[in-house]
Amino acid sequence: MALRANVFLPANTTFAYGTAGFRTIGDTLESTLFRAGLLAALRSQSKQGKVIGVMITASHNHERDNGVKLVDPMGEMLQQSWEGYCTQIANVETDDEVVQVLISVAQAENIDLSITPRVVYARDTRPSGPLLQAALEDGLAALNANATSYGVVTTPQLHYFVRCLNTCRYSGYYEKYGQAYLRLVDGRSEPSKLYIDAANGVGAPQVRKLADALKSPYFNIEVRNSDTETLGKLNIDCGADYVKSNQRQPAGMSLEPGSRYCSFDGDADRIVYYYADENGSFRLLDGDKIATLVATYLRDLVTTANIDDLEVGVVQTAYANGNSTSYIKDTLKLPTVFAKTGVKHLHHEAERMNIGVYFEANGHGTVLFNPSAVSKLQNATPQNPAEADAIQRLWNLRDLINESVGDAISDMLLVEAILICKGWTLAQWDAAYNDLPSRLLKVVVNDRTIFKTTNAEQTLTSPPELQDVVNTLVAKYPRGRSFVRPSGTEDAVRVYAEAATRTDCDQLAYSVAGAVFDRAGGRGERPVEFL
Repeated sequence: MALRANVFLPANTTFAYGTAGFRTIGDTLESTLFRAGLLAALRSQSKQGKVIGVMITASHNHERDNGVKLVDPMGEMLQQSWEGYCTQIANVETDDEVVQVLISVAQAENIDLSITPRVVYARDTRPSGPLLQAALEDGLAALNANATSYGVVTTPQLHYFVRCLNTCRYSGYYEKYGQAYLRLVDGRSEPSKLYIDAANGVGAPQVRKLADALKSPYFNIEVRNSDTETLGKLNIDCGADYVKSNQRQPAGMSLEPGSRYCSFDGDADRIVYYYADENGSFRLLDGDKIATLVATYLRDLVTTANIDDLEVGVVQTAYANGNSTSYIKDTLKLPTVFAKTGVKHLHHEAERMNIGVYFEANGHGTVLFNPSAVSKLQNATPQNPAEADAIQRLWNLRDLINESVGDAISDMLLVEAILICKGWTLAQWDAAYNDLPSRLLKVVVNDRTIFKTTNAEQTLTSPPELQDVVNTLVAKYPRGRSFVRPSGTEDAVRVYAEAATRTDCDQLAYSVAGAVFDRAGGRGERPVEFL
């Protein structure tokens, strides 16, 4: 069997499978997609023929990039122990080496190779997608997988399909989430129009399909930045990552006070909201704001439902704004834990909670109801109409949420439902707390591997004494906080800082960045803004 292993393997290139799977220049990934097909088939066999998903996407990256990630049977990210297998098979050079990797994995995992593998796959709108899909299909065919294409869909939709196919509870994506949404908002005041920036990505046609399926005044939308045909537009000056990073509205969106806006990213797994205040100033409602809104509503329903030992908790990363954490702990009185950066780490922490809310500040997140919470809801005996209504609303919310992964469309419906039920404007939501001024910087270094962290990446353990320098700088500023963590993809470190005022925040950020550059091997010319 010819595996075309070395025909398309780029020279002098090393691939690494991480939280986002493989992600790099799309035209270099043909061999990687072929091998991903092989490993997806083997993963299905290791799970006794359960369906495994393969998604071809590079999310919020530039259009020239692409990537691939495998989806496990419950719609969750690939088991971490298999990430090493992915990296290994992507980097060997010959057909014989590819076969040897497959054999070694099969032996290590005690896989029954007589089982027919089942794999479903999809892609986003990137121009390199068809080429990479063909390579994937060749890999799946090489191991005789029962393979099904779902065409061009969002990443969260593919996760949803995988989960449904393996739980025998398949229902249409738009039907499930749309009907749950309508049950929650029925009888309430109809919302004003929501303007959606779809990043010129796959979320545009998919959210329009949802609107067509609902045909309801409760889902009053207008989609902007929806050009998926013109090359060079995907994620350019638009999308959730652009809005979050630049703290401004996307191209093609003119903000009017009183109107409502949100942005997806290129594969529709992130969402942020924003609006113009009465003075016309831009106001961002990011993942931290979404987490606090959702946690508030869930807490209130759980309290009204009066179910013993049913608790709501929140998972954040070090990038969460300090005032959001204070609001959750001090005002909402909810347990909060920190996880390492990366959705898989937040997801695992949320699974430990009855009802776990997690969102990264970039707008990627969801809510999980663990088996204990589901059991408590099933066994609940309401004593009055208010308790009965709260319990039913919790069930409807669970039906509305894509528990397998962050999903911009599902999360949008969740936010819309809560705002409608509470009768809130975006400004009223925003008023819960004010973000501390923050700054995120990149410092290019000679070797990022010397940077080691602990305490959910908030504290450096290496290089020696650098954390002491950071602590000394932080102590100079009211409400100051700063941390340094290595990049996962390049020889650079990220410096995050926040403080009570914009001036203090910037001074802290540039001072810490300067200390990192001077004391830990900064590369190139020292940036003039570093202090």
